[in-house]
Amino acid sequence: MISIDNLSYYLGERVLYEDASLFITPKDKIGLIGLNGTGKSTLLKMLVGDIELASGNISKSKSSTIGFLNQDLLSYQSDEPILEVAMQAFQEALDLQHQIDGVLKEMERNYTDKLLERLSLLQERFEAVDGYTIQSKAEELLEGIGFKTTDLKRPLREFSGGWRMRVMLAKLLLEKPSLLMLDEPTNHLDLPSIQWIESYLQSYEGAYIIVSHDRTFLNSTVNKIVEVYSGKLNVYPGNYDFYLEEKELRNEVQQNAFENQQQKIKEAERFIERFKAKASKAKQAQSKFKQLQKMDRIDAVVDENMQVNFKFNFRTSSGRHVKRLEDISKSYGNLDILKDATLGIERGDKIALIGANGKGKSTVLRIIAGVEPHRGKLETGHNVMMSFYAQHQLEALNINNDLVEELKQEGTGKSEQELRGVLGCFLFSGEEVFKKIKVLSGGEKSRVALAKALISEANFLLLDEPTNHLDMLSVGILVQALQQYEGTFLAVSHDRHFIKQVANKIWWIEDQELKEYPGTYDEYEWWMSQRVRPEKRLSLPEKEKEKEKTKLVKPKLETVSKSDIAAIEQEIQAQETLIKNLEEAMGAPEIYQDLEKLTAINRDCEQAKAQVVSLTERWEILIMELD
Repeated sequence: MISIDNLSYYLGERVLYEDASLFITPKDKIGLIGLNGTGKSTLLKMLVGDIELASGNISKSKSSTIGFLNQDLLSYQSDEPILEVAMQAFQEALDLQHQIDGVLKEMERNYTDKLLERLSLLQERFEAVDGYTIQSKAEELLEGIGFKTTDLKRPLREFSGGWRMRVMLAKLLLEKPSLLMLDEPTNHLDLPSIQWIESYLQSYEGAYIIVSHDRTFLNSTVNKIVEVYSGKLNVYPGNYDFYLEEKELRNEVQQNAFENQQQKIKEAERFIERFKAKASKAKQAQSKFKQLQKMDRIDAVVDENMQVNFKFNFRTSSGRHVKRLEDISKSYGNLDILKDATLGIERGDKIALIGANGKGKSTVLRIIAGVEPHRGKLETGHNVMMSFYAQHQLEALNINNDLVEELKQEGTGKSEQELRGVLGCFLFSGEEVFKKIKVLSGGEKSRVALAKALISEANFLLLDEPTNHLDMLSVGILVQALQQYEGTFLAVSHDRHFIKQVANKIWWIEDQELKEYPGTYDEYEWWMSQRVRPEKRLSLPEKEKEKEKTKLVKPKLETVSKSDIAAIEQEIQAQETLIKNLEEAMGAPEIYQDLEKLTAINRDCEQAKAQVVSLTERWEILIMELD
């Protein structure tokens, strides 16, 4: 479908790509990964022709269409309702509708057989392009990614950049291009919307390329990883977890080859140095020198799984009770966020606050930080020293400071060498620590602000979307830092991998109440799935017993009959019908907006599929026995 051949591109003196090649097939579901600054977004812009290649070629089949969701769309404005903006995806149907309306008006004044024939042809074509369903499709998709029904008639201009980005995403998904390109789509989606998009992409018929630092999202949506590394495009078949395993094996092979080559180079250099001045060996020495000059050098493996060791120094430990919220209420006009919420934070709690946007997660953080007015009682425990990281902290950085000067503002008394060590943990090495804040990218500023929060000697951290704008290596460093942190923290995040790695409690907001699950995210997900249908709730050991009960038992020969086989065939057919009905139900607006119902139906669907597999195996055994 699309072929990239010997692509080269340079950013000043820096090589982004050199003789890179890639072939994209119509069914490829690609995760494009690499460190920040390696050129992932640049590659997408080259594919749509926004950036010219230095050399090489990008060829596409004539029928190929490309849809590109990039960060530039945040600036797009329109006074049209968001439903109409999304429906622009169906341009042919809209044009036909406009023509049909024109013909109907003309027929009111001048009814002729010719106009009637034209109307019939237009309506036939309109039906062929599913024109009668375009509005319902657009409504379904917009509501699936978080919009309320009442929002659909509001002008695009009224929404923030993140919500405008969702509208443009909906438009692209409705267009169904043969290649869909999404640049960091999860940055502007909450957790329920991410899960909905995952489900949508799993059934997407075309090819797509996703740039994302959300490894759980990639694991759920891609069948191929393309890694931008050393100017090349390295392909790994499989999802992100498979890439990690395969990458480790490839690195081991490359490192062994590098070490063997280095040994040969050293031996050749010793030979040259020893015999270059001897007439009898000079010719051989010269030959070895030429061989070294022509040798294709193997690169050493760069360890991207950086291990860091943070030394957190608390001036003092907090008391057992860190924060206590009693009967906390908060409203914005007629919109109730919290009603009489009561909950406590204890020393050592590592809490992830999750849920849909607009529920009040960031408001809760600001209330606990003491910067948001509210009703109710907020108590702070003994010796609690708090540090609050949020996206607005990036704007609070002094743009004229260099990185070391900025960290000195925390007043920890750390030496410049110690501060450089901290910055090294956040991937700022050498002279980079003397860069001015004003020249940093958004991701680099995030790292500096996080470093400030972590060296503050606070024993209680509030973190609002700390993984936004971080690449996977930086997220990994933050995970390691928080795993070593002995204090208490509350983090708002939609990054499930991050949450799974650091949280020992889960908070969420439901019916204006703050609720808590006292366990990990994996345990919380299982508990939520059981909570939907309590009559079928089983403990984990009981679940294992149920699995043992349902294992296939080979039937005895004397019990086999054609009626047995017919009964199983009917049951398989019934289960397949159930699966079809459940999959259709998951597409209904009232279901996909309700995470609990969606989770329950998805679980029932998976159970039905497992039952089909089990029944089919049993059917095959019965057939063999009967034969």
